[in-house]
Amino acid sequence: MFNKPRGTRDFTSEEMEIRRFIEEKIKSTFETFAYREIQTPTFENLELFTAKSGETIIEELYSFNDKGGRNLTLRPELTAPVIRFYVEKLKMEPKPLKLFYFGNCYRYDRPQKGRYREFKQAGCEIIGTDSSEAYAELIAMAYKILKNTGLNNVELRIGNLDILSSIFNNFNLSKENQKYITPLIDKALFEDVYNSLIDFNINNKDAAALTDILQSSNLEEIEKLIKDNNTKEEFNNFKEILGHLKESFGISNFKIDFSIVRGLDYYKGIVFEIDAPSLGAEKQLCGGGAYELVPLFGGNKTPTAGFAIGFDRTILALENENYKFPIKKLDFFVIPLNSDMIKKSFEIANDLREKGLLVDIDLLRRGISKSLKYASSINANKVIIVGPDELKQNSVSIRDMKSGNQEIVKINKIK
Repeated sequence: MFNKPRGTRDFTSEEMEIRRFIEEKIKSTFETFAYREIQTPTFENLELFTAKSGETIIEELYSFNDKGGRNLTLRPELTAPVIRFYVEKLKMEPKPLKLFYFGNCYRYDRPQKGRYREFKQAGCEIIGTDSSEAYAELIAMAYKILKNTGLNNVELRIGNLDILSSIFNNFNLSKENQKYITPLIDKALFEDVYNSLIDFNINNKDAAALTDILQSSNLEEIEKLIKDNNTKEEFNNFKEILGHLKESFGISNFKIDFSIVRGLDYYKGIVFEIDAPSLGAEKQLCGGGAYELVPLFGGNKTPTAGFAIGFDRTILALENENYKFPIKKLDFFVIPLNSDMIKKSFEIANDLREKGLLVDIDLLRRGISKSLKYASSINANKVIIVGPDELKQNSVSIRDMKSGNQEIVKINKIK
């Protein structure tokens, strides 16, 4: 007996219906914002991801050498492949370039609820603009996508890494020390952040002030800590983005959160996350923001931003909210009463399929009683019984499986 690999899953036909339903919801929302779908390879050159995230990421990858000795890896995420695709093939496309995608990703991680070694991501990138309205639209689209899936309880948090970095510098916090406390901030371990600041010879007052800022949503208090002109301009852009969200998109139930650090060196400026509180510790559904990867991959400096949505976690969050997923039901199940009726039964089934109806037919010659029981088990709406007496009059018997009512219907009147 063979078992599936750890951290992977099989999906039943019912589960696949749910996944396709959610995928279509996400896809249609992307398209309403004029994003266009692309696809990249399932595996890439290993250097693509080490260039982006450093050599330490190798421990999390499914990497291998192919028969030509090339170092390849199954993609752990989709942003790097998309930017590689842009640099390689799409640089001359009109800007802004709006791209979205779906794809399975692979990480050698400890499996747990909502976290798998093979998982599906949905995401997008906008390339060629860094205007406040572009960023506001990006955030609004992410929020709208998750709401359009049917989720009721989601929380949007927005921060800015450039402003946070400037505040760090004001407190004379070295880059090395900033890097040390970043994972602590990411895990909301603010007491540990405070203690680390003290260890870095930051005085008690400043350590407390900085720790408070990381937990504050008061823009006025944050603005007081901004000294240099470049950061003041970034702060004004940040306020413009928030203004657009409220005024242009009607989204005001967000939280300003300067503890969003994303944990990735290439992010800069605006960052945001969307959570589903019902998921507990693994609550993040979406994360994104502005970043800089194009020069790293050999292209000219170009504004880029995007986000990724955890597809599997989104479904899990919907299940936690007891969302009722629509399940397709079979329109007709056709039962030939004897072997002479098989040919006509297929003609009827195929004619109905041509009309776009969902139709199955008894392929086991199991008899009327067992066929009706089977039709009930697969949730068929109606059963068509093809018998010799009715067929002489170009008719069939149709049974409504919910009511149990049965009637004789002309074949050309079946609908």
